Amino acid sequence: MASAPRRHAALDSVDYRDGVLHWGGVSVEEIVAEAGQTPLYIYSRAMIDQRIAELRNAMPPEMSLHYAIKANPMPDVVRHMLKGVDGLDVASVGELQLALAQGADPAHISFAGPGKSDSELAYAVEHGATVSVESERELARLSAIAVRQRRRAMAVIRVNPSFELKSSGMKMGGLPSQFGIDAERVGSALAQLDEHAIHFRGFHIYAGSQNLRAESLAESLASTVDLVLQLVQDSGRSIEYVNLGGGLGLPYAAGEKPLALADLEAAFHQTTARLQKALDGVAVVLELGRFLVGESGIYVMRVLDTKESRGERFVVTDGGLHHHLAASGNFGQVIRRNYPIAAVRQAAEQREVNVVGRLCTPLDVIASAVNLDQLDVGSLVAVLLSGAYGRSASPAGFLSHPPCLETFV
Repeated sequence: MASAPRRHAALDSVDYRDGVLHWGGVSVEEIVAEAGQTPLYIYSRAMIDQRIAELRNAMPPEMSLHYAIKANPMPDVVRHMLKGVDGLDVASVGELQLALAQGADPAHISFAGPGKSDSELAYAVEHGATVSVESERELARLSAIAVRQRRRAMAVIRVNPSFELKSSGMKMGGLPSQFGIDAERVGSALAQLDEHAIHFRGFHIYAGSQNLRAESLAESLASTVDLVLQLVQDSGRSIEYVNLGGGLGLPYAAGEKPLALADLEAAFHQTTARLQKALDGVAVVLELGRFLVGESGIYVMRVLDTKESRGERFVVTDGGLHHHLAASGNFGQVIRRNYPIAAVRQAAEQREVNVVGRLCTPLDVIASAVNLDQLDVGSLVAVLLSGAYGRSASPAGFLSHPPCLETFV
C-alpha cells in the first residue's frame, strides 16, 4: 500500500469531547441518532456565521457580499444566509424560486448561467431579478420577453475577460468560453441594447474559482477593475453595479494552506475605492459560495463491512459518490486527492485503510490510504469540508440507493 499522505490541517481543529466528534457544538452521534439514519450531511450555522464575520472584517463596508446558492441550496442554509449576506446569486429558475420562497428580495438576486430558457428569463423578468446576460442572442431574447410582458428587465452583461485567475482550480477567463460575452464584443452588444426594454445595470466578471493564493486573487481583482473602467469608457455608459465574482478557495488536500483573508484585505479596499471613485455610487459585489459554506459541513457514513484484500484494508460504508461525488474525486479533479476524513469516535489505535462506498463501481472511493482511528462494523466516519457541492452536486439516482439526509445545527 502506498504511504499515507500528510495529515490535513483541518483535522487539527476538529472538536472531540470525551472521545466523540462534535459538530456545531453537538455530538455527531446524537445528531445521527436523532436523524435516524445515515448517510447524513450536517451543517453548522456557527461556522457559517464565523466565516461571514471574518469576511466582513476584511471587506470595506461599501462592498456587498452575495451567496451563490449552487454551493449549497438546502433551504435552511439559504434562509439562514439571508441574515448575513446582502444578496443571492442563482443559476436556475429552481434556485430563483427557492430564494424567493425563503424571503429573499428579488432586487438583490442575480441570475447567471448559459443557456437560460425563455421561461426562465420570463420568470426572472416577472419577479424583478437581475439577469446576468451570457450572449448577444440572450440579450435579444431578454429584450423581446420584456416587451411582451410590458416590463423593463433588469440586466448586467457577464463579461468573459481576456485575463485568467492564475493558480485557480477552475479557470473561467482568458479562454474561449460558454460563459459571458467576450470582452472585445461587449461594446457591440451594448450598442444593440434596447433601453426601453432593458435597464442595463453593469457588469459581472468572473475569472476563476477555488484559488488559495492571495496574490493571484488580488491581481485578478485589479485586472477586473481595469476592465470595468475600460468598458465604461469605451461604451460611454454609466453603470450602477459590478459583480466581481469570487474565486476564494478552500484547502481540500493535505499540504494545502488555507487562504488568509488578512492578505486580501488591502485588495478588497483598493478595488472598492477605485471603482467607487471612478463610478460614483456603484454597488460593488463579492459573490461567494464554497468559501462561505464549505467548511461548515460534514458527510457522515456508517461502516457496513471491513475486509482485507491483498495486503490492504477496506472499510465499506453506506455512503458513496452518489451522495458526495466531489469527495470521490469525480467532480472536476484531475488527480484524485483525499478530503480530510475522521472517525466519529476516537480509539486507542489507528490503521491505514481505504474508505469506500457501496456502489458497484471502482470509482466509489471516498478516501484511500488514510490513517484512521479503529473502525468496525457500525462505526461512524465523517468527511470534512463537505458543506459545498455535496448532496446537490452528486448523482443521487445512480444505482437507486436511498437518498441521504441533511440537517442544520
